[in-house]
Amino acid sequence: MLYNLQFSQVLFLDIETVPAVPSFQNLSERMQKLWIKKAEKLNKEETETPESIYDRAGIYAEFGKIIVISVGFLNGNEFRIKSYYGDDEKLLLEEFAELLNRYYNYPDSMLCAHNGKEFDFPYIARRMIINGIDLPLILQMAGKKPWEIRHLDTMELWKFGDYKNYTSLDLLTAIFDIPTPKDDIDGSMVGKVYWEDKDLERIREYCQKDVLAIAQLMRRYLNQPLIKDEHVIFADN
Repeated sequence: MLYNLQFSQVLFLDIETVPAVPSFQNLSERMQKLWIKKAEKLNKEETETPESIYDRAGIYAEFGKIIVISVGFLNGNEFRIKSYYGDDEKLLLEEFAELLNRYYNYPDSMLCAHNGKEFDFPYIARRMIINGIDLPLILQMAGKKPWEIRHLDTMELWKFGDYKNYTSLDLLTAIFDIPTPKDDIDGSMVGKVYWEDKDLERIREYCQKDVLAIAQLMRRYLNQPLIKDEHVIFADN
């Protein structure tokens, strides 16, 4: 399937997530109790408390929310990138679902993300269900055979069946000599930049750069030339 891949049929994507509320104290009493139970399994040091590790809540769809979905797709010679983002998670998910239903509802359509099968795809699906949004066909997995699920994962492809290690997108772009701009933030800082700095645009730009990096990595996997800078188009958001 990989070596017959048609780039024009693939939607490359990345998401940014944050804790659903600014702090542990902002959780309802019921959700505080559930986070305390969750935190018992996450504590790595005796000094850690449910409050002190609440910044990790964004990793879990039950305790977090999506604030950015950036996508990239090949349109002729152009690789176009745009983002669905904002404080209203339901609205951005509805807009993203509309994109999938309109343009990626065909047997040959595919989604691609880095660690997408473990994180991006299930997280999006869970948050859509929580927000009362019907899952687009390409996100529906129940009852499907593995080869019927149209999801590509650049991290899984790199493993070649070896499931012992996580390999970051940053590391893979480095070893494949894929140029990436030096960013002033990383994934661990997104919650702070969102809740404290209120700088959603900064997070959007960070997410879009990852989408381009994922597409470029796939080009390397296929031994194809990288997308040229002049062919990368950032759509108005």
